[in-house]
Amino acid sequence: MELAIVKISGKFLEPFINKQTGVNLIKSLQQKYSSIILIHGGGKIISEWSKKLGIQPNFHEGQRITSKESMEITAAVQGGLINSKISAYLQTNKIKAIGLNGIDMNLFEAEYVNNKLGFVGNPVANSDSTWLIELLNNNIIPVFSSICRDQKGNLMNVNADIFAGAVAKLLKADSVYFFSDIEGVKLDGEFQSMLSINDLKAGLLNGEITDGMIPKINTVLNLLNNGISKIWIGNELGQSKFIKKGTWIG
Repeated sequence: MELAIVKISGKFLEPFINKQTGVNLIKSLQQKYSSIILIHGGGKIISEWSKKLGIQPNFHEGQRITSKESMEITAAVQGGLINSKISAYLQTNKIKAIGLNGIDMNLFEAEYVNNKLGFVGNPVANSDSTWLIELLNNNIIPVFSSICRDQKGNLMNVNADIFAGAVAKLLKADSVYFFSDIEGVKLDGEFQSMLSINDLKAGLLNGEITDGMIPKINTVLNLLNNGISKIWIGNELGQSKFIKKGTWIG
């Protein structure tokens, strides 16, 4: 099985479900890989809903500070609204998909990052993933929100980039693609087409990599250290070629 993990950010949601963009992305990937898992974030849309409900979003090192109240909003928007929109879009375009989260089939259990972030965790594999492989073998695309649970059953907010990395490591994915509203990784004032581990570490140390890029790049470094070497970050799809712009890392 050749597996691609595709993570789309909340900012990439509207382009993805706009007409044929998402369909073209999936079909292009299916020419390269036998199986695809789609993982989505929802940061922008969660923030919009939080503000509507009178809760000001706050972040620390690119991760959302999540109280019990804001956790409920995160679960409702990411696990409900966004997940359903993506699944509906794929099904409407005759692409078999199933909406899931990190809680389903006891796949992951989240460990708290720190007290400052609240209900924010890192996912730890908690069960056999045979059921997930069976879905892939039946040409079904799992569409994951990154909502997880803690040991006591409390809902946990897991950064979708980190979640994508956990799934990629669990299933030993061949490639991981991160789609967002950015053209790639920007270092030395320019978007780079190719970067090494040392380049990324330097960008973190000198402060060029900031905010939401911090957990993404830390995830990339973790993936590279675990033998997953085909990683791409960007926002633009090509016509004749699958990727037109973006940053390849390895």
